[in-house]
Amino acid sequence: MSSTLFRTKKVEQSILDTEEPEHALKKSLSALDLTVFGVGVIIGTGIFVLTGTVAKNNAGPATALAFAAAGVACALAALCYAEFASTVPVAGSAYTFSYASLGELPAWIIGWDLVLEFALGTAVVAVGWSGYIQSLMDNAGWAMPAALGSREGSDVFGFDILAAALVLVLTGILVLGMKLSARITSLVVAIKVTVVLVVIIAGAFLIKGENYDPFIPKEQPVEAGASLDSPLIQLMFGWAPSNFGVMGIFTAASVVFFAFIGFDVVATAAEETRNPQRDMPRGILGSLFICTALYVAVSIVVTGMQHYSRLSVDAPLADAFKATGHPWYAGFISFGAAVGLTTVCMILLLGQTRVFFAMSRDGLLPRFFSRVHPRFKTPHRPTILLGVVIAILAGFTPLTELAALVNIGTLFAFVVVAIGVLVLRRTRPDLHRAFRTPWVPVIPILSVCASLWLMINLPAETWVRFGIWMAAGFVVYFLYGRTHSRLAKGEETRPEQTL
Repeated sequence: MSSTLFRTKKVEQSILDTEEPEHALKKSLSALDLTVFGVGVIIGTGIFVLTGTVAKNNAGPATALAFAAAGVACALAALCYAEFASTVPVAGSAYTFSYASLGELPAWIIGWDLVLEFALGTAVVAVGWSGYIQSLMDNAGWAMPAALGSREGSDVFGFDILAAALVLVLTGILVLGMKLSARITSLVVAIKVTVVLVVIIAGAFLIKGENYDPFIPKEQPVEAGASLDSPLIQLMFGWAPSNFGVMGIFTAASVVFFAFIGFDVVATAAEETRNPQRDMPRGILGSLFICTALYVAVSIVVTGMQHYSRLSVDAPLADAFKATGHPWYAGFISFGAAVGLTTVCMILLLGQTRVFFAMSRDGLLPRFFSRVHPRFKTPHRPTILLGVVIAILAGFTPLTELAALVNIGTLFAFVVVAIGVLVLRRTRPDLHRAFRTPWVPVIPILSVCASLWLMINLPAETWVRFGIWMAAGFVVYFLYGRTHSRLAKGEETRPEQTL
């Protein structure tokens, strides 16, 4: 049985499968489109929230160094993703990479993991977007009925109609085509980046040099008056880090790492890229570089505008402008955060549908979902199915306790991809690699270690829930996937079938 569980799918076969007319996605994306997708999904609530949290509780003005350190950690994984995405330009991201290097069972495990990660991520972001919109409506004097609003902290049973509506609208956009999705994403990302640049430029004129003293705090100041038991950090890690000094920078880096999650979603669009060998590395690494630069700049400005001990934890950017007598900017920032979350939600949904599509094309899930729309050339069946399911999930379920599952799923994917690079380098040294991860095996090993360290610091409850989901995945695989796999049936795509 072990030989069947770890049978690998040849890279050439994976590429050949993408040419089957009924299962071929339309190639319409450029390097710019991919970079926009990356920036669109990375810049979310993290930059608007985590800056104040880690500055106040860990690193002070040195938060900029924490963002830089987290960016380096992400770059280790990004280099591995870039090699795989340019070598195996097929939908599915880490799932497809694992199938080519580690075998069918590991591929199924990571695919099952990504389905959960992207589904919960989309639902969580949709609920967060709904909260921002309701806040803006409240400011305008329009109150949302309790039964149709978000349920966090409310005793009223209801359905979050805004969150569900957002998911359904984005589902329709994804069905209509990737180019339309890219255009809408470009517009929204332009608004979001404009907001970030306004924060940087306008805030730069409000910086006071004394706010940078000390740049690396030795301990939490008495005037901070903030509990180190931050709900956000408790949610992510299960413990509240309290150390300052140089180690505080690294503690802060482990927290702000989650503000970078999302660049891996770019790899799911490899099959829809016109020149993936050239453009995938540019899109993945370019978006990560841009976001790191913006994160560092924002943290420098915000900690210069207001002393880190007085920064707000919930809305540090907006409240820093209020504290300096510029309340108009606060509303502008809240608007930008709300608009920006739409792209995060859409790109996470895009990533999930592509993984689901790739798994169904391989037979591990019903092949019914692997047929593309005859006109739009998009995987409309899994997109509609998953869109409806996630809309219901976002509408009915309070997701705060489940949000950490998104983090562990992403880190697990990072580990698998880094290991896959090492394995494929040894088993298929003959493959043409348009982009090669430098300093192998050092970079992949460092990527694995960084991801495992962050996983270890996640709450025990997260590991339990993750284990339950993985156990359910094993049941599905052995009852359906193992026997319906195209490799199990000996199916291959021959050249004449693609004509």
